[in-house]
Amino acid sequence: MKHIRKIYLAIAFFTFGSCNTEFLNVDPPGNLSDAVVWNDPALVEAFVNEMYRGLNHGIRELMVGSLADESHFIHNYGSAQVVQSILTPADIGSWNRGDFESYRWTELYRRIRQVNLFFENIDEVPFDGNEGWRERMKGEVHFLNAYFYHNLVRLHGGVPIVERTFDLSDDFLVARSSLADCIDYIVSECDKAAAILPLQHDDPKHIGRATRGAALALKARILLYAASDLYNDPSWAGGYAHPELISVSGDRTSKWQAAKDAAKAVIDLGIYEIQDATGDPVQDYTDVFLMKDSKEAIFSRYFIKSRGWEDNALPGLTNGPNGYHNWGGNTPIQELVDDYEMIDGSKFDWNNPTHASAPYENRDPRFYASILYDHAPWRPRPADAADFDPDGKVIIRSVETSPGNWVPGLDTRDGPIEDWNGGYSGYYLRKFIDPTVEHEYAAAGGNQEAPWHFFRLGEIYLNYAEACIELGEDDEAKKYINFLRARAGMPDITETGDALRERYRNERRVELAFEEHRYFDVRRWMIAPQALGRNANGIIIRQPFGQPLTYEVAKVQDRAWNDKMYFLPILQDEMNRNSNLVQNPLY
Repeated sequence: MKHIRKIYLAIAFFTFGSCNTEFLNVDPPGNLSDAVVWNDPALVEAFVNEMYRGLNHGIRELMVGSLADESHFIHNYGSAQVVQSILTPADIGSWNRGDFESYRWTELYRRIRQVNLFFENIDEVPFDGNEGWRERMKGEVHFLNAYFYHNLVRLHGGVPIVERTFDLSDDFLVARSSLADCIDYIVSECDKAAAILPLQHDDPKHIGRATRGAALALKARILLYAASDLYNDPSWAGGYAHPELISVSGDRTSKWQAAKDAAKAVIDLGIYEIQDATGDPVQDYTDVFLMKDSKEAIFSRYFIKSRGWEDNALPGLTNGPNGYHNWGGNTPIQELVDDYEMIDGSKFDWNNPTHASAPYENRDPRFYASILYDHAPWRPRPADAADFDPDGKVIIRSVETSPGNWVPGLDTRDGPIEDWNGGYSGYYLRKFIDPTVEHEYAAAGGNQEAPWHFFRLGEIYLNYAEACIELGEDDEAKKYINFLRARAGMPDITETGDALRERYRNERRVELAFEEHRYFDVRRWMIAPQALGRNANGIIIRQPFGQPLTYEVAKVQDRAWNDKMYFLPILQDEMNRNSNLVQNPLY
């Protein structure tokens, strides 16, 4: 017997281009029966639009970088459990937050149910001869399905592959598929999407929808993961009885070749370019994340300023300095700051007296585009704070104005403006944040329209270079790494072998900082014990009366690593619902 279902269709807040937003002005159709929805192509498209919401974006109040060695989230929100490696099946900390819907098991399977509902009905929808419309939506949904599964796999390893809808009366007892089968399934969905989707959408109202490039970029990413150490070495799991859920067998060389070929397929589309170097590498790198039409963007989410709080894209308010009435939030840590090279390509070193006396001088331009540091130029202060700082500089240092009389930094927890939002690390996020916006007035239009890039050419170049390194093709790898370094105003790298691999990994760390890669990279490279097993540090800056500045590296957060954290546990509630599920190792 066919069960009668009701479908709630809300017009998606995921916007497809800020130039044409007519679809946002349609009244939500509310609760509609199957018969109504699947007989109206416009309602089906609204259903697909809503599905895009499951992608969310990466500039939430709590960012994934604070769950890795990029930043410290000052408000906690369960992030401490993650970085201290104390997660359990009953408590996975920040990963179960509502605004992390793009990573939550229950939310992703809700989206996958929508995918299956779509494919069970789409061929019966009357498109009155407009088959291109039907096919375009099919391609989009294949891509969305692949994206949802790739997030599940990155966090959990092998997961149940579900290809039909279940009703309340059905038993949902689907076992986990092997990691290899999951990767093959994601690749297959990407291939299906790429075969249907256009290179670009000609109609401006479709900007922000999936394209062939987006599908191929996702394929390249998951194949890179499939070739990486974590996915090929289950020994860390201590004799786990189901290694097929956390690893894939087979020849590593062929896996790296597949990853290389997939990344090159994106490059060879010939429609994406690294942003032109203008002679101002700080601004060039900044523009990649603020421009609405960056040539580097492959697949992005766009925002509409007029939607204010509802659009949930407030990186300036949630991360900016507290002395600007912002909330601090995801504050970069010293470990990341120290990994930005000097402008000549040498390593920064606290044991070098020149470096230690002026640690923010002559650094990689991407440092200045990504991180606000003491006396970094920023935007004008709000009117009620302008008297404290007429120059618009971030102020972290404490100054001894006369013997024994110390004035704390304006943008610290001891400062005179909203000290409860001050960071602990001595740094604030600059990347993604538009300095022309008054972020403190987010509720009244002080948000921004800069897009979030799910995929950009910079990642693809690095994916391609990594596969080349692992295949012993060092010269080809350096070619693409140096394309990015040239845009950043940095000298070419020349190393080979293991030294090249280390330079590459640091290049990826700084080029893709805060773009939701580092958390997964340190795991798939299996360097998490070294990268994440150390405490997070920050900087204390003092200027004694009549003396030079002093810099002291100091701990801001206890952190630890446990090998169980290579993958998240499956929530105990899910284990209780489905007796066929097998828990991940070491939980």
